[in-house]
Order: sequence, then structure tokens, then C-alpha cells
Amino acid sequence: MAQNKRTMIDRKYHLFDAKGKVLGRLSTEIACILMGKNKVGYAPHIDGGDFVVVINTDEITVTGNKASKKMYHRFSGYPGGITSINFEDQLKKDSRKVLWQSVYNMLPKNALRGKMLPRLRLNKGNTHEETIIHVTHE
Repeated sequence: MAQNKRTMIDRKYHLFDAKGKVLGRLSTEIACILMGKNKVGYAPHIDGGDFVVVINTDEITVTGNKASKKMYHRFSGYPGGITSINFEDQLKKDSRKVLWQSVYNMLPKNALRGKMLPRLRLNKGNTHEETIIHVTHE
């Protein structure tokens, strides 16, 4: 019996500890694994990536003075509906969104991005067995 190509993909779990890691460098590693670029049989039109679990997202860092200058913007769609928050405040509020947004922007801007992102699991603490939380884009 012929197997479906989706079932032939061997997906593994990769665990990252974000403690003391730089945001951009960690995000590029995660994006490459989600896309499947670390595998021999990589093809850009196939979603062959692995699962990624990140712990200690509260302790991620940035270089220089980006902590106070880097801004995250949201727009409600209404006039005057833009709200901004800097990196330090967003890290205190929800550090998972900082890493999620960075990885989101590094993935390809096509239909495969929506299939890759559910395989990214982020956690604030240093355990991942009980409380793996998937952050969705708002």
C-alpha cells in the first residue's frame, strides 16, 4: 500500500533554552528547524520541519540598547488605533509574544507559514511537560 508523503515526514522535537540567548540568533535557528532546512531532503515547497519547544522565554536578551528602543506596534484598524509597547515592557507582559513575533517574521510569507507555526511551542518557565502553550497571532 502506498503511503502518503505527509506520513513519511519524520518529525522530531527540538528543545531550546532561551536563558541568556540573543533574540535574533535564537529566532533564526528556530525558523530553520520549523522550515526543515536542517534536513537533507529540504524542499522549499514541502513543509518538512520539526517541532520546536522553547523554555525560559522570560530570560531572553537583546544586544545594545534595543531593550528600551525596540518597539512593537499593533493597529486596530480604526483611526488613531495604533498602540505601541517597547521590548522591556512586552517582555514583562508576555515574553512568548516577543519570540513568537520574531520567528513569525522569519518564516516564508506564504501558505506554509500557517502550517509551521503550530509546531512552535513556547513556555515562560523552565519546564515543558505540563504547560506547553501555543501563542497565536492577534
